[in-house]
Amino acid sequence: MKKKERQGEEKAKAEEQKEQKAQKAQKKRRKGPSVSTIVLVFILLAGAGIMAYPSVSDWWNSMHATRAIAGYAEAVESLSDQEREAILTAAHQYNESLENGTNFALTDEQLAEYDSLLDITGTGIMGYIQISSIGVNLPVYHSVDEAVLQIAVGHIPGSSLPVGGERTHAVMSGHRGLPSAKLLSDLDQIVEGDIFTINILNQTITYMVDQIRIVLPEETEELGIQEGKDYCTLVTCTPYGINTHRLLVRGRRIDNIAGEVVVVSEAVRIPNYIVAPAIGIPLLFVILLAMLIYYGRLGPKKTEAELLDEMRKK
Repeated sequence: MKKKERQGEEKAKAEEQKEQKAQKAQKKRRKGPSVSTIVLVFILLAGAGIMAYPSVSDWWNSMHATRAIAGYAEAVESLSDQEREAILTAAHQYNESLENGTNFALTDEQLAEYDSLLDITGTGIMGYIQISSIGVNLPVYHSVDEAVLQIAVGHIPGSSLPVGGERTHAVMSGHRGLPSAKLLSDLDQIVEGDIFTINILNQTITYMVDQIRIVLPEETEELGIQEGKDYCTLVTCTPYGINTHRLLVRGRRIDNIAGEVVVVSEAVRIPNYIVAPAIGIPLLFVILLAMLIYYGRLGPKKTEAELLDEMRKK
């Protein structure tokens, strides 16, 4: 009898120990995701960040560009006709004072005069450029300082201000191949006959590409002012990522073409190829992260024996 009682006690003790182990295992499962899950999530997030950076950064830069253009358009609208006319007249007079050829070395006094022209917002923006064939809508700022070229197109001081007119040659520069912004990365896709427009105050000036050259940085002859010519040249580095030479895309002034003059609301629209990855990639990995955390908290599935044991207890 005593033997049976001992066996019963031992059995009860074994069941109690088994139940305690099951409770401990269940508590471990509820503690949260395992170390391996955390490492996996970290790797996935790092990969997502690397993949999303170019699109997100370009989207962010485009947002700033659209705001700059919209702010400029509002500032132009707030000016009276007389004020706009006076600003344009001063710019044309400045262009008339420039010598033929290339003279991009300005004195401090000349640079101060240059900076004061066409700057209606006080931020240095003088207008914006549109190249519909490669989807470019970017503000144009005074100077080619690195701070400008990281986010927009810069106008080279000493070249004609981009207001058009006989004996003018406006020269603008922009970066290619930046991981943070697209800018003029696709300028090499331009061909002769393509159209681009410069929007200054309330006027749109249209240029047709008539010459494309690749030159060394010190070769500036193609950028000179020529008697009776109305030119605008876009300059960027080439080959892509190597930047030993300069790509010069020159346009000659033509009459405005219906459909090429883009209204501001259309000019500031961000392309879908930027918006989709910028929103879609981060959203995808946020969902993946949430799923990993959720299933990590659930823990491993119960075995058949554990499920039967729970049913017996109930």
